[in-house]
Amino acid sequence: QVQLVESGGGLVQAGGSLRLSCAASGRTFSSYRMAWFRQAPGKDREFVAAISRRGDSTDYADSVKGRFTISRDNAKNTVYLQMNSLKPEDTAVYSCAAAEGALAIRKKYDYWGQGTEVTVSS
Repeated sequence: QVQLVESGGGLVQAGGSLRLSCAASGRTFSSYRMAWFRQAPGKDREFVAAISRRGDSTDYADSVKGRFTISRDNAKNTVYLQMNSLKPEDTAVYSCAAAEGALAIRKKYDYWGQGTEVTVSS
């Protein structure tokens, strides 16, 4: 089992940047594929980005491709989401997720953090 704690959210102006972090408990972090999801007010949760357990493969939603970068540091049990060129439509609660497995895929995550709020003002 793994526990996830996100940080780094906040208020930023459009065009700005934020870096989110997700710290994982446990000694087997490198066994887990990781992802970021987000949920805007009144909307369903949506996939943002995923990374393989080794960090050698990533996947992004079309809406963030070229602006967001997912990365991980297995020595620090942490996954990151660097968000650049932020837009008001990026406003949401961002959550990280984990599941055992190798690949960077968009579905079937078993463990979830509480989320960190990102607000982008126009």
